[in-house]
Formats: sequence, C-alpha cells, structure tokens
Amino acid sequence: MRSAAGGLAALLLFTQSAGADDVTITSAQGNLVLTGRIAGFDGTYLDIESPHGPLTLAYAGVTCAGADCPDRNDYTPHLRMSGEPRLASLLLPALFDGFARDRGLGLTQNADDTGLTDISLHGNAGPVLKITLQNSQSAEAFADLLTYDSDIALTFRSPLPDEQARAAEVKIALPGLDGGSIVLGGEALVPVVSPANPIRTIDPADVIAAFAGTVTDWEQLGQPAMPITLHLGADGDGQADAFLAMLPVSASTALVRHADPDALAQAVAADPGALGIAALGNSGIAQPLGFSDACGLTAPPVLRGIKTQDYPLATQAYAFVRSQRQPEIVRSFLKWLGSPTAELIVRRAGFTDRGVIPITLDDQGERFAHAITIAGPDTSLQDLQGMVAMMHARVRISLTFRFANGTTALDAASAANLRDLAHDLRDGAYEGREVMLIGFSDGEGDAASNRDLSAARALAVESALLSLLGTLPDNIRLGTAGFGEALPIGCDDTAWGRQMNRRVEVWVGD
Repeated sequence: MRSAAGGLAALLLFTQSAGADDVTITSAQGNLVLTGRIAGFDGTYLDIESPHGPLTLAYAGVTCAGADCPDRNDYTPHLRMSGEPRLASLLLPALFDGFARDRGLGLTQNADDTGLTDISLHGNAGPVLKITLQNSQSAEAFADLLTYDSDIALTFRSPLPDEQARAAEVKIALPGLDGGSIVLGGEALVPVVSPANPIRTIDPADVIAAFAGTVTDWEQLGQPAMPITLHLGADGDGQADAFLAMLPVSASTALVRHADPDALAQAVAADPGALGIAALGNSGIAQPLGFSDACGLTAPPVLRGIKTQDYPLATQAYAFVRSQRQPEIVRSFLKWLGSPTAELIVRRAGFTDRGVIPITLDDQGERFAHAITIAGPDTSLQDLQGMVAMMHARVRISLTFRFANGTTALDAASAANLRDLAHDLRDGAYEGREVMLIGFSDGEGDAASNRDLSAARALAVESALLSLLGTLPDNIRLGTAGFGEALPIGCDDTAWGRQMNRRVEVWVGD
C-alpha cells in the first residue's frame, strides 16, 4: 500500500457525482479499515480516497464492501471520459469504433438526450471494455478529474492557472507537460464577420484591440463606420477559453456569448457590425477572415500552418489522462491513437491529425522573401545566407516547439510534439539521417542576446529529447543551431506575432 497524490479536500471544492457511493476496505489482518470513494481500478490495484489522501492497495489483499466494489471474478474495465461535445459525442465514438474494427471486437453504443454515451467493446467471451462519454465543458472536464468522476478529460485547452492552483491545493497533479496529455488533433480558430461586411483580412493587432475594447468601431479599422459587436462561445467553452488565454490583455466585458457554434455563426452573419471567433470547421454562414499583419506577413488557416502552429490561432484537441495506471486494453487504445487508422478518423471528423508532414524549402519562399524584406540592421546578409545554406539540403517537418517569453520552457502542445519526435527517432523514422533543431527568437531586445537565446532553446529541446530517449540511436545524427530574429513569421508588434517567432523548427537532411 502506498500513498497517491490527492485528498478528500477535493470534496470541499467540487460537487460529488450523484452516482458515486462509498465503499469500505478492510485489510486481511483487519487492522486497517477505510471508507471512501473508489478513485480507480486497473484490475489489480485499487485507488480509494482516505482521510490521508487516496491510497493504492493490491485488491487481492483486502475485502471490499459496497455497491461500487469491483467484481473480482467478472471484472470488465470501465473507462470514463468527459469533455467538449465535439470530442465526446463526435470524435471519440468514431475512434472507439475504428479501434474495435482494428482489434476484431464488436461494439454497441447508446446515446441519450443528456449528452451521455455508453459504449461497450466485446469479444467472443463477452465485454472487454465499457466506456462512458459525458458531454461537458473543459472546466467541468478538469473538475471531473479532480473528483475522480472521470479518467480522461477531453478539452480544447490546457489547464488554466486557477485550475492548476486548485489541483495543487488538494495535492492532485493535473496531467500536463510531464506526461498524461495526448494531442488528438488540431484546429484553427478564425475571426468571423457578416458576409455583408466588406473586410476579408484583418491584422492580428486589430483583433486584439477589438476584443480588448480599445477599438470599438469599424471606422477605426478603415471600414465604413459601424459599432463593433464582439461574439464568442459560451463561458467555459474550451475553444473560447483557449482564445481568451491567448489574448495578451483582459478581454472586453462587452462580449456576446453563445451556447453553441451554430448560434454564434448565425448571430454574426445577421449583424454587419459583428466580429466573432469561431472554429474554422464551425464558422457556418459567417465569413472567415485571413490574417495579414503590419509587416506584410499573411497567415491563412491552412493544414501546414495548423500543424506547425505557425498560424496564430491554432488550437489543439487534448485528452488529459488522470492516471498512468490503466487496464491493458485502455493502454492499447491510447497507443492506437497514433495509428494511421486513427489519424484518418481524426481528419474525417474535421480536425488535423497528429501525422508529421514535410515542408520543403520551395514551399517557404514567401516567408524567406519577407525575412529579407523586413530584416533589420542587426540581421546581416551573411546571417541570412548562413541560415539558407543550412536549410538548403534539408526539409522542415511540421513538429515545432514554442516557448514562453524569455524562457526555454515548452508549452503543452510542444511537450506532446517532443514525445512524438522521440517516438519517431526510436522507431527509426529518420534512420541514417541528420536531424537539426534550429532555434529562432522574437525581435525584442539585443540581437546578439536573441541569437544566444535561440541557440539555448534549440539545446534545451535537444536535452529534453535525449532525456526521453535515454540514448540516441547510433544511426541518427542530432545537431542544433540558433539564428535569433532572422526568420520572423509574425510581426513583433503583437504578442501573437512574438509567440510565433519564439520557436525551434526541425529540419531533416541526409
């Protein structure tokens, strides 16, 4: 028996699910008796809440009394997932169906009007996995993890600082950068307007200013005079929360919130003064806008930009797994999510998959032309020539790593990319080839310091990669370089642009 992270203090912060009952656990000698909720069971070990925090016990060595006690003789694993409706009701049922077909299993599914979907996977001998999928919002999904009402949270964002603080208060570690987060796919958020509005591209700085409330009329953006009305998804909606978290300033209080994407799209389309933020696949009859910033850099929401996250409003769909202790069939499903079959299902559901794509030098002519055009006095022709010479014989792959301002700390999506790159290296995807990690910075501060910082970021990615791998395969060469502010992909006049510029790219050569 060993102590696990957590505690009954969670019950003081969150509502206990109506269907959860206490059980009583008694040790074989009878000198330990615990009463509490079951927090998890993998077929061998049982997690139970206690006054001292959740405890993990070998189930074979205790007796259990209560309606929620697992059946010792006829145990079927039960996986509980909650989160965003597009994930819980659309994507995950399709993924479980694909997994069942690949494994030769049967599947039955039942959905009710409350957003609850029950799925059973079964073989010749009977059920092998029960799944419960509950529609909720990202905030509720993280709360469900903390109260052990769910095993996996399905969200469009990472935990917010207040959620991390709440978890720390009850001594529960939310899944995150050190593991437990799986990227299911990607998607782009786009500014949307009414088709009656003549604008078709917008500066990211103007989007920030509008949602901050400092720009309130379209006349300020060079359009016919008309008050701007701001539209966003519901409070607690994962993609709306992700957008608000990206804003470098507090959002205006004059936001019109909508219960679902269709309502948002219809309201924006009907209002010539509207400016909204919607998922590209859910923009409906509203008019999506492209980005064009003050430096002349454009960023359309295309596959390449979403995968590399070079598009400023690229978002990820996450599965945050609460416990590393899972039944074997659940571990198999989580590993299967990286398979070609799973990636095809993700694409059919309207998301970009996790698959890595190559981006040749020829495909990047526009950004290189812009780099030369807007290069400042601290970026010499020699710097640019050295950078292009290094990239000329290589191909960029879509895995990209990004950092907070002035740091070498990876964000959540980049941490998932790091694990993907480590797996690819270990599995021989780049056998006999050279993998270069090339760092870049934004243009704030001293140019020499930025070059040093970009090189340090590349080294930080290399170090983290080697830590995951243990040892680098003998037939792969790994190198690093840093070019500072030499290749901007966003204008430094916005936080979004600076964030895009702070990155490490992966270039693969022979």
